[in-house]
Amino acid sequence: MKETNLFKSFFESEKAGGIILIFATLSSLLLANSIFQTEYLQIWNVAIGNHSLVHWINDGLMTIFFLLIGLELEREVYIGELSTLKKAALPLFGALGGMVVPALIYLYFNFGTSTQSGAGIPMATDIAFAIGILSLLGNRVPTSLKIFLTALAVIDDLGAIIIIAIFYTSTISFLNLGIALGIMGVLFVLNRLKVNSLFPYIIGGILMWYFMLNSGVHATITGVLLAFVIPFGDGKKENISYKLQHFLHNPVAFIILPLFALANTCIIINSDWYEGLTHSNSIGIILGLIIGKPLGIWILSYLGVTLGLCILPKGLQWKNIFGAGILGGIGFTMSIFITLLAFDTDSDIVNSKIAILIASFIAAISGFVILNLTLKPNK
Repeated sequence: MKETNLFKSFFESEKAGGIILIFATLSSLLLANSIFQTEYLQIWNVAIGNHSLVHWINDGLMTIFFLLIGLELEREVYIGELSTLKKAALPLFGALGGMVVPALIYLYFNFGTSTQSGAGIPMATDIAFAIGILSLLGNRVPTSLKIFLTALAVIDDLGAIIIIAIFYTSTISFLNLGIALGIMGVLFVLNRLKVNSLFPYIIGGILMWYFMLNSGVHATITGVLLAFVIPFGDGKKENISYKLQHFLHNPVAFIILPLFALANTCIIINSDWYEGLTHSNSIGIILGLIIGKPLGIWILSYLGVTLGLCILPKGLQWKNIFGAGILGGIGFTMSIFITLLAFDTDSDIVNSKIAILIASFIAAISGFVILNLTLKPNK
């Protein structure tokens, strides 16, 4: 399987981004529990207009992250690893298992309780962290495994986006939603008319975001919708979709996601923090990510191959798929993002974040160890 320059660029960007995310998370946790605690926490609550800084990051800057996810998904659908059913089948089966099984495990512990709305939390995979850990194994990692994990995480993100749109939307203003979708319709017409200037799409995207923000549907969905009305063409370097995707890689990896990590992992660790781990919510998240993710990914992938619906790429073994599935248990960015939508109470949010951090850490170490033992050594 040939590794294209486009995929290599994406992989290297996510690799570096994962390292930066780890540094941002550790820095935020240390500052939130240091002598600078009060001043540090106040930074994120600074009011800008009618909202706090953390709100602008979560509802504003993260829209750009979702725009990049949408552009990457568009590329994969048109010319990449999701362009044919044969190519998409294995990561599609894996992603489906990696979403359904963790959600079922979570609901087993939380169904009928005040925390059942957190079922979407363990369904997510953090692309940057997962690929960052995978990259530590160097050139022992076959390209087919890189592509499998990347495609799986992209489909996973799409699933998370759909879940956010359907299950984490409360009151809907159909007027504002209608205006947002109307703007999208205008941009789609411009797409079909082959208007290849980025300017009208960016202006239209900002207006879409404003009306989506006031519609009740989470504003970050705008990023994905905008991505699919920006002309893709043949996917070559001259195309505005290609240019925008590559322009956004570094700002997202080195500015937006680190800011999100800093703003949302400033958790005060009290002396009794471990008591929260016994709550059904925390148990559901930890078991969903650590056990549900690898089992769901491996079982559905194996079932798909056994039924002849997809094929195992040459050079890969099932133990490699299981190792990649463990890395799929690194939830972090998406898991924390869904936590903020699922819960209103500080205790539920803090307990969930701690559970996500612990589960993601265990998944990262376990996945690295398993793949280190199962991948062929360098000759």
